[in-house]
Amino acid sequence: MNESEKFPSFSLEALRRRDRQEMSRLVEAFSGVVYRLGMKMLGDPQDAEDVLQSTFLKVFEALPTFEGRSSLSTWIYRIAMNEALMILRRRRPEVGLALEEGNDEDDEPLSKPQALVDWCCLPENELLSGEARRVLDEAIRKLPEKLRTVFILRDIEGLSTEETAEALGLSETNVKTRLLRARLRLREMLSEYYGERVKESGLYG
Repeated sequence: MNESEKFPSFSLEALRRRDRQEMSRLVEAFSGVVYRLGMKMLGDPQDAEDVLQSTFLKVFEALPTFEGRSSLSTWIYRIAMNEALMILRRRRPEVGLALEEGNDEDDEPLSKPQALVDWCCLPENELLSGEARRVLDEAIRKLPEKLRTVFILRDIEGLSTEETAEALGLSETNVKTRLLRARLRLREMLSEYYGERVKESGLYG
């Protein structure tokens, strides 16, 4: 299911004339995902709140000129991601250059990470524990920004490759390449944590 299919439909006409009921529906439908995106990108509740507020300010300011060429949800994701990246750029000006389309083939070769651990046999409660989620969130925040943005939209928010490319202004090829790199890096970063869990579980003697 594409991300655009997960949200209710909205009347653009009502939104453009600032119908309060329709605007409230929009905020209710997207507040959670926008805040979550801010948290995954920035790791700070106040920054995520800033992303949430600035995103909806930008959305309502820009609605009169929104032509509907992309889905409303993809458009909102693009605005939210841009707001999160603006905060990152204020912290680290070099982030802007790192996120340009560029040529991903110029990055390090796509090779299989070392010391991977197979955690497929761990009990589900181990994989979904609060501690495991915190470890995953920390690992996501350690990804380079250009990999993190793709991973969040594709694997956390469930956007399609096409929607992710549109939201980030990338080619679909770049989205696929960056997603693969992100998954490989995360698997390597998480191997140490899950390796300890595997040992503790005694699954392999």
